[in-house]
Amino acid sequence: MTTPSKILDDMSKLMTSAMGVAQGAKTEAETAMKGFIDRWLADRDFVTREEFQAVQEMARKAREENAALLARIEALEAGKSKKAKDTLSGA
Repeated sequence: MTTPSKILDDMSKLMTSAMGVAQGAKTEAETAMKGFIDRWLADRDFVTREEFQAVQEMARKAREENAALLARIEALEAGKSKKAKDTLSGA
């Protein structure tokens, strides 16, 4: 018959092995779930945060350019109106 310490050692080794297997199964399940979610999101054409921020930055720059062009057009029209008034006054 084996001694109690030998039985406890065997049980300890068995539990350690079982914990290792459980940890491996957990990691594998997490990887599989992450892959499933990534594929699901890709199929639905969701954008990533990085893509959203890039488009947001492009829109901000476009608004700034539009504001600058509007100011330039208004300045040109104001100059044109003043020139027309001066021409009419002088004639």
